[in-house]
Order: sequence, then C-alpha cells, then structure tokens
Amino acid sequence: MSSNIDPYVTLGVARDATSEDIKTAYRRIARRLHPDVNHDSLGATAQFQDVTYAYELLLDPVRRRDYDTQYSRRGTDSSLFFNLRVTPSKRSIMPLQEPQVIYLLAEILPDPRARDQDQTKRESRLNLTLVLDHSNSMNGTRLDKVKVAAHQIIDQLTDQDILSVVAFNDRAEVIIAATPVTNKQSLKAKISMMSAAGGTEIFNGLSKGVEQNRRYLGPKLVNHIVLLTDGNTFGDQDKCLDLAREASGLGISISAMGLGQEWNDEFLDAIASATGGTSSYINSANAVVQFLNDHVRNLSNAFAERVRISVATDPDVKIESAFKLAPHPQPLATNENFIQLGSLQATRLISVLLQFQLPANMSLGFRSVARIVAYGDILSNQQQQFQALSDISLEVTDQPSPEEPPVAILDALGKLTLYRMQERAQEALATGDIQEATRRLENLATRLLAIGEEQLAHEARSEALRVAHTSNLSDQGRKTLKYQTRFLLMESSEDKTE
Repeated sequence: MSSNIDPYVTLGVARDATSEDIKTAYRRIARRLHPDVNHDSLGATAQFQDVTYAYELLLDPVRRRDYDTQYSRRGTDSSLFFNLRVTPSKRSIMPLQEPQVIYLLAEILPDPRARDQDQTKRESRLNLTLVLDHSNSMNGTRLDKVKVAAHQIIDQLTDQDILSVVAFNDRAEVIIAATPVTNKQSLKAKISMMSAAGGTEIFNGLSKGVEQNRRYLGPKLVNHIVLLTDGNTFGDQDKCLDLAREASGLGISISAMGLGQEWNDEFLDAIASATGGTSSYINSANAVVQFLNDHVRNLSNAFAERVRISVATDPDVKIESAFKLAPHPQPLATNENFIQLGSLQATRLISVLLQFQLPANMSLGFRSVARIVAYGDILSNQQQQFQALSDISLEVTDQPSPEEPPVAILDALGKLTLYRMQERAQEALATGDIQEATRRLENLATRLLAIGEEQLAHEARSEALRVAHTSNLSDQGRKTLKYQTRFLLMESSEDKTE
C-alpha cells in the first residue's frame, strides 16, 4: 500500500465524484480484485490494497480535502510524467469451448519534454556499486580488462555520484567504500591493486555490495549494483536470490553479467529479473570495457527509477508469461506482487509483452481482462512517485471484426519464437530426446537464415550437429543462441518513444 497513490486514478473516478460515485467504483473493482473472489492473482492482491486505501481516503471529508489541497499545489509546478500504453493483440474475440491465448503489449513512455532537455545536463545521480569477481579464472586479460572498464567508469562519474567497489572470490573485500567520486586518481589506484586468486562464492560479494549501496541509498539516486563473474557459485544460490529480493524491496536494482562460459545463466537471469536489472553475456574479455561503459552510460540517462508494474487479472484469467522487449530483452518473473522493470531512460521506452490465458465458454458481450498499473519515481520531480493505470476490456462476439494483430506485437512474437525455439531444444535435450532437440535446432537455423542472421544460423546448425553426435550443446553455443536470439528482440522495439 502506498500513501502516494492518486486515489482518483486508482478508483477511476472524476475529481468531483460524489460519495455514491466512489462507492459504486469501489464495488465494481472489488468484484474483480477482492481476495475472496480473486485468490490467485498476486497483482490483484497488491492493487486491492491501494484501492482500499483510495476508497477510505476519498470517503473521509477531511482527508479528501487535505489531499485535494496538496494536489492543487502540486498541479502548479512543471512536474514531468510517464504514460502507460497497453495494446491488445485482439480487441474482439470469439468464445471457444477451450481456453485461448491473448497478448498485451505494455509500453511505458517518458515525458516527451525529457527528451527535449539539454542532454549535456544529467538529471540522474548514481549510487553505483561494482561487485567484481577476481577468482583464479579471472587471471590475466579478463581481470586487466575489468580494471580498464572500472577506470573508465570512474572517468564518467562526477562528484555528485557515489561509487563503491567490492572484489570477491571465496571471500569478499571492500576495495572502495561507498564515497562521492572526488579523487578519481586515488579510486583508480585502488582498482589497480586487484589480483586474481581463490574460488567463486557470489553471496559473499553480493552481500557486501548491498551493504555498501545501502550507505547512500536515496530516492533521488539511481541505486544500482553491477555484478560481474566468470564462474559458478555453489551452495549459496538461494541466499543470493533472497538477498536480491531484499535489495529490490529497498529500491536497489542488480545487473548481472557473465563473462566467458563457466557461469550459470539461469541463476544470473533470476537475480536480474527479481530486481529490475539486466542479465548479459559477455563472450570475450575484449568486449568487457565497452559493455560496462555502455551500461553505466544508460544508467546515467535515467528519467524514472524503480519502475515496476502490477498486473491484476480477472479471477478467471491467468497470466502465463511476461517478457521485457526493450530496452534490454529478457524474461520476467510473474510470481511476485510486482514485475520489476528498473530504469526508464529519458529517450527510450520500456516495453513488455504479456501472455494471458482466457477461459473457455465466455459469455457474449464486453468483459474486462486485466488492470495494469505502472509505478515509478521520476527523479527530477519534487513529488517523485508517479503511477499510470490501464484497464483492458475485450468484446466477446460470435462475429468478431476482421483485424490484423498490431505490427509491433506480430514482430515481437516472431522474434520471441526464435528465442523459444532454442529454449525448447534445451528442454528436449534435458529429457534425453536427442532427435527432437536436433530437429528444433535445425528449424531454428532455417528460420534465422530466412531473416538474414547468417552467423547465428551457422551457430545453430553447428550445435544441431554437435547434439546429434555428442548428445550435448557446447557451453559457448548454448549461451550464444540464448542471448543472441534474445538480442534480436531489441530490433522490434528500440527507440520507439513517439
């Protein structure tokens, strides 16, 4: 429950609504979201708390008058905002005797005024923590490139930014305690002293990273941890995921980057998904410098921070999956009250493709499907917390209007199919179905070749041959196919802030 919600937006009533209007709106929403009727939707649970708070506030004459007074004062400033635009794959559907799937494309767009502002003037300040693996496997070029990248990141930062650095192997050491970036040469010298030794235990490093980031934790800052590792961690994965969820609750996002082949991609995906960060594959030491610098540069362009959505489905509707398309494609967890999305940049939207299962034998007429609420802190506003709401309904009819699905959804689904194909190949391989895994990889190669992705198609074909002969994927091939097919989704949604 948030005391900073707009109660009129939450209930969907006008600002001059009567008490009876407010009660009617509350009853209508309660029939969809109340825990007694909607047991399974975590988003409904979260939203109903806000709905109840809004209802109680607006029915109390004193509290409502105080809120209206505060709102009118805020309305006189030049506060920025973001928009939530939700597009369904269909607006009218036929009732079927079996469940059917529908997609919603949810896009969060920054205020156009933010794009027009002087780009040399940075609004966002960073509270950045680097958690860097310096185990034995990082020895040589890998660690050297990480040091170069860290030096260049320090050059990007200003004395308004906060930096901390933690080095970990089977232990963890705070190389730079959280501090404003004032003496850059001194900070670089500390980075240069890192040397490779020991094994890999990520929890030790991550826990110290969260501890350092919390020292300057603040609502006006981009509170972010970058975790870089080239190795597997054993026995502490559950603790790491619990810590990631704790960090997310504090407003800290974590981006996880795997270097080389010997790391657990599913584990790093889960850490990033839980916090609104990103997970990435860096295939060579030479790519580290540009990759890390680009990542920090994007953080510095944040318009809104701690962006998240709540998806409250109707009681008979199920959310099956969520996939972030832009600005950095990756699967999202749907087993929490909120889907964490991280930073909204001033010049790029956030887009998410949501897949729902509608029930069989729906009654004819208009029906609601889901309420989606986007929340975020707009860094330059005095009143930072902002929300936008979209309530999606469809027409169920025996004669639906002929319509083509929106191009953006068709394009995203086409690219997402390629990502799903490599997933299905891995699933078949995990169950020992070598023939099916080989077939799926060969089909993937054909599809990639058809869209002009010749190098990736060659990788898929090589892995199909490897599976047929050895019953295994190579680590490099598996990660390349996973992250490069995911990367293709960026082309369908990048830089579409119009």
